[in-house]
Formats: sequence, C-alpha cells, structure tokens
Amino acid sequence: MSTTRSVKRIVPAQRTTEGGGFVVHRPFPTRLMMDFDPFLLLDEMGPVQYAPGEAKGAPDHPHRGFETVTYMLDGAFEHADSQGHRGQLNAGDVQWMTAGAGIVHSEMPEHEFTRRGGRMHGLQLWVNLPRRDKMMTPRYQEIPSAQIPTGQNADGSVKVRVIAGEALGVKAAIDTRTPILYQHFTLAAGATLVQSVPAQYRVFAYPLSGSGTFGVDDNEQPVGGQAQQMVIFGDEGEQVQITASADAPLDMLLLGGIPLNEPVVRYGPFVMNTEAEIHQAVVDFQSGRMGQIAH
Repeated sequence: MSTTRSVKRIVPAQRTTEGGGFVVHRPFPTRLMMDFDPFLLLDEMGPVQYAPGEAKGAPDHPHRGFETVTYMLDGAFEHADSQGHRGQLNAGDVQWMTAGAGIVHSEMPEHEFTRRGGRMHGLQLWVNLPRRDKMMTPRYQEIPSAQIPTGQNADGSVKVRVIAGEALGVKAAIDTRTPILYQHFTLAAGATLVQSVPAQYRVFAYPLSGSGTFGVDDNEQPVGGQAQQMVIFGDEGEQVQITASADAPLDMLLLGGIPLNEPVVRYGPFVMNTEAEIHQAVVDFQSGRMGQIAH
C-alpha cells in the first residue's frame, strides 16, 4: 500500500525585481532557503498587467553550469543568444535551455506585446547540472503549447500538462539531464489529486491560483489565495495528495527531482562546483569566450 507524503514546510515567495526591472515572486533562493537540490531558483514572473510600452525583460546576460526552464502562461517573449539562436515564447510554450559551458542570452517582451501592452505571467526554473555536464555544449528544447503532452483523470476533474516526468499516464516530450518531474495540474473545485512520486525524489508544489489542502489527515495544510507559497513535502512516501477548495479550481505546479548532493558555488549567472570554476567562468565571459548577441 502506498504511503502519502506529509507536508514538511511552507515557504513564502519573496517579491523582488530582475533583469530590466520586472517583478518576480521567488520562493528560493532567499534568506529562508538557498536551494532545493537539484533546483537552484524558481521565479514567478508577474502576473502583471502592462500598459503599452511598459513591459520589461532581461537584456543580454550570461549563463554557465545549469539549465533554465521558461514556461509562459500569458504574454510573449523574444529570446536570442550568442550562438545565433532566436525565437519567440507565447502563452503555454516551454523553453528548456541547457547553458552548459556557457552562453549569452537575452529574454525581452515581444515587440507587438510591448507596443500594445497586456498581461504577462510566466515562470523560470533553474535546474542544476551534475558535475559531468557542467561544461557540455549548450542546447535548446523548445516545445510549443500544442505539443506539450496533456492528460486527465477519468471524470475530467483533474487535468495536467506534463513538462517533465509522467503523470496521469502521460509522459513528457522533453529530455532532461537528471531525473525531474515538472507538471502543471488544474483541479476542478473540490477535486482531489493523488499523484505518484518516485521515492528518491524531493518534491514541492507551487500554487498559481485558487486554494486547497495539501497532505492528508492531521497533516493537511490549507494553501493558496493571494499569497505565493511553496509547499515542500517530506521525503517519506510514494505519493502526494492535494484537494482543491470547494468554491474554486486550483491551478498549481508539482516539481521534483533527485538531489545531486554536489557542492554548489554561485556567482550571479554562474553555478559551478568550485570557486576556481567560478573565477574561470568570469574570465571566459569577460574575455568574450561565451560570445555576444548580434543585435
């Protein structure tokens, strides 16, 4: 018989600004929690309603040693990099960028979106790379909304978009360097999700809208509403249980992965295993070895 994981901790997201000044809500890294191995950062961008000409993004910046996963919910971004790659992310699209040995990248609101204004909402997750992959060749996996695998339970009260891992009998299309689950669930009002999770994974949930209870029995924790919060599950058990409140649907992410248990040394957009590797990353960027974006 499967055992259900208890809720270990609830971490509030901190409001801050990134890039050219856009607002994000960040559960980690903060003074309360530095990382959630194998994840390094989670930023919820917005939601914010931009007036015409107001939208902001992240101009040219480098990355080395990890992956960035950008998931757009509303709005549109244009991206470009020092290897000549360009593209656009629209609502529902996912970009899984493996920075590896290093790349200079920019993420800016799409021109027409900036001109007319509108609602911007998205998420960026940083996934650490294991030591063996820190200096791999950069690569992209871009999945348009229509190609993200979707599933639902028998009565349709629980639906999922599977970005990584497997849920409700559906497997993701994205290849990950380490075992990861990244799933976007929508629960109808009053619906309950019982989702299997691998025993060795660390797992957390992040509500996007609505509210519900996380965990079971005397461990049930009400979460949601207006405050952005990260729900961390304990490590014991093979499943998690979440129930949407009776008066509204619950929209949430479920994320997890196997910890790397390797040293983490950070310096802004570089995440390596040693101080010497960080120093080399700075030297390589400043000397132009990561290239530059042709604008």
